[in-house]
Amino acid sequence: MTEHALPALPTERRPGCPFDPPQELVEAREHSPISRLPFADGHQGLLVTGYDLARSILADPRFSSRKELMKHHPTIDYGDIEVPPAPPGEFLLMDDPRHARYRRPLVGKFTVRRMRLLTERVQQITAEHLDTMEQAGPPADLVTAFAKPIPAIMICELLGVPYEDRGSFQDDIDTFMNGETSDEDLIAAYTAVQEYLAALVAAKRAGPTDDVLSDLLDSDLTDEELRGMALILLAAGLDTTANMLALGTFALLENPEQLAALRADPALAGPAVEELLRYLSVAKQFVRVALEDVELGGHPIKAGTTVILSLGTANRDPERFPGPHRLDLRRQDGGHLAFGHGIHQCLGQQLARVELRVALPALVQRFPTLRLAVPAEQVALRPEIADIYGVKSLPVTWDA
Repeated sequence: MTEHALPALPTERRPGCPFDPPQELVEAREHSPISRLPFADGHQGLLVTGYDLARSILADPRFSSRKELMKHHPTIDYGDIEVPPAPPGEFLLMDDPRHARYRRPLVGKFTVRRMRLLTERVQQITAEHLDTMEQAGPPADLVTAFAKPIPAIMICELLGVPYEDRGSFQDDIDTFMNGETSDEDLIAAYTAVQEYLAALVAAKRAGPTDDVLSDLLDSDLTDEELRGMALILLAAGLDTTANMLALGTFALLENPEQLAALRADPALAGPAVEELLRYLSVAKQFVRVALEDVELGGHPIKAGTTVILSLGTANRDPERFPGPHRLDLRRQDGGHLAFGHGIHQCLGQQLARVELRVALPALVQRFPTLRLAVPAEQVALRPEIADIYGVKSLPVTWDA
């Protein structure tokens, strides 16, 4: 195996480079697509930074996503704590056949065709929030005024969650996704969301409505399983797209030629979204554990090894994407890993695409003089240890 090794997983990005992966990861990819990485408890894990190798592992059933196998962490020593299996329904941290039991009934709810049928509703929600921004006048925090509400409304409507209830769980979900929460607060937030969703499932049992959660009531899924599935869909639907909208806008504002191209050509929306997904990779990394001794691309990986897949660097791999550190909305070489790959590929990716393709062009066309209201270096970023990367707030202004 390669002799390259990192002393630790980097937890900071270079000053002035908010869209690039940590420099240590970029340099690791320059050495080799796979490196040794010591974990906090002494475990010798691996870090994969190359596109081809990361894609192979994501599709390989010899690598597991099971929560109970995630015993090692690159920056936290859990000691002898036993990691329990994922709760019923929380299928992202499961392998087949448990994973398939929960994902299979959902696949038909999130097809390309079904999500495109929602385009008109996304357009309506987007227009309403742009109207509100315009009427209130500059400045505005784009995160609270635009990036969070659009995906929140859509996922709430799909799941049948009363939108007026969003305040009771949106902050809680942000609490256990933002990477800055104490263990005590994280447990409290998780418990609060679980209690809310348990009540929601019970309400659907009593009176089903026209939504995804109600559609699942005719299956053999238990209320506990439905609650877990709803948690996964709600958290993913709220957090990832919101951060893509805000961070994507930030990236466009910092690349004025690309911003001008998108504003001038609405047909560029589709390629632009794919390029932003590749360039930003807000879901920075996935973790897998080898179930058996494996050799991939000449690299031996021992059973039990924890492997961190750096999607941010895989999506910047120069062997896959020429000029990978350049934002190019007309880039033709697609196939990024922003939504993962294999059986765990993001279930809601088509919904996210619809939201991004509608909202980003509408924003930049409505406000042709949109710009940051603070220097770029003052934009508050989520810490690198957060599961989903993004901005905490994005102050913007425009000529009223």
